[in-house]
Amino acid sequence: RARDLAPGGKAAGPAEPEARPEIVPYKGIRKLIGDRMHQSLMEHAQLTMNATADASGLMALRSAFKAHAEAMGLPRITINDMICWVVAQTLPKFPDVNAVVDKKGAAVARHRQAHLGVAIDTPRGLVVPVIANAQRLSLAEMSRAIAAYAADSRKGSINPDLLAGGTFTVTNLGSLGVESFTPILNSPQAAILGVCGIRDEPVRAQDGGGIALRPRIGLSLTIDHQVVDGAPGARFLQAVVKGIENIQASLAMLGAY
Repeated sequence: RARDLAPGGKAAGPAEPEARPEIVPYKGIRKLIGDRMHQSLMEHAQLTMNATADASGLMALRSAFKAHAEAMGLPRITINDMICWVVAQTLPKFPDVNAVVDKKGAAVARHRQAHLGVAIDTPRGLVVPVIANAQRLSLAEMSRAIAAYAADSRKGSINPDLLAGGTFTVTNLGSLGVESFTPILNSPQAAILGVCGIRDEPVRAQDGGGIALRPRIGLSLTIDHQVVDGAPGARFLQAVVKGIENIQASLAMLGAY
């Protein structure tokens, strides 16, 4: 304090004893997650690329679903549900991204079906249940599956068989205000998509008459550069961006509500 530094000031008293830290054993699911993340960084050449997508359509759909969900017979559909649906529709077109690396067998399994892992935050730690053949689901079916798996994961009652067999993972930190991050591969998968927050960004108005604000959502794609080059990864990310920006047309065309 200033008075302690002034000539003749009162000397500072003894420092308060430091409170003892809480000691938490490093074991169980926490150690399992830690070991898998470390193994992933050791075994994969991880490259992350970032992009943003116009989120106007997502937000308009969410508002419509909130207002008319009961009349339309729909569950509570979230932004994450819609992005997972877009990813599931996009993955079969990019088998080099929708892939699993078998280091022991020195092979890469490129999949035409989207077995989509969805990262769930639980009191015990991160859990990633897998939605098999996610490309076949309607948006409502996707939403119900994610909600059911999330509830079971948080209760600790998720079927262990549902935690294996994924070909790609989506992890979402957008609700926590994260603008960009580096997702770590869910080994042995070759790619993972991180979903970031939505924020208003200035863009040129469509009529060319100035600057307008548009909501944009951040996307962070990590690939294993050992099996996926940057350009194919970027093309997949570009396709996801287009899918998000045109989700209303896609849903209408496929009748996939």
